Amino acid sequence: MINFREAQQGDEEGVLKVVREVLSGYGLEFNPEEEDLDVTNLKKYYMNNKGWFQVILEDDRIIGSTGIFKVDETTCELRKMYLLPSYQGKGLGKKLMENALEAAKALGYKTITLQTNSVLVKALPLYERFGFRQEKGIEVCSRCDLFMKKVL
Repeated sequence: MINFREAQQGDEEGVLKVVREVLSGYGLEFNPEEEDLDVTNLKKYYMNNKGWFQVILEDDRIIGSTGIFKVDETTCELRKMYLLPSYQGKGLGKKLMENALEAAKALGYKTITLQTNSVLVKALPLYERFGFRQEKGIEVCSRCDLFMKKVL
């Protein structure tokens, strides 16, 4: 049975496994010392920092995640939206996005951004469907090549 819930302390290892597996499938580097450091302590980087993090489980195994990360008082970033390949295309990513946008609004953010890579071809149409638009000339992390933004 598939279940969505807010992340709890101790979920980090399961989320890191999902991130690593999804990235490796696209030939992208997993880096828990830099780009993925926020997943090593969800409480510190999300829950205790005006953020939010959700996981999807199937039979107590984490199969996907998404987070809202504080950039400043009015802007947040959609982060760590990953879903294991065998669960993609079943509407779970859509539900993750809906939940994340609802959480961002509830936390009082006015703008949401995200950084992604153009090789993540399944994710880009989803982001665009939810109103994210690419912005040029914005610096992104070393693994990313696209910056997108949406007014909430």
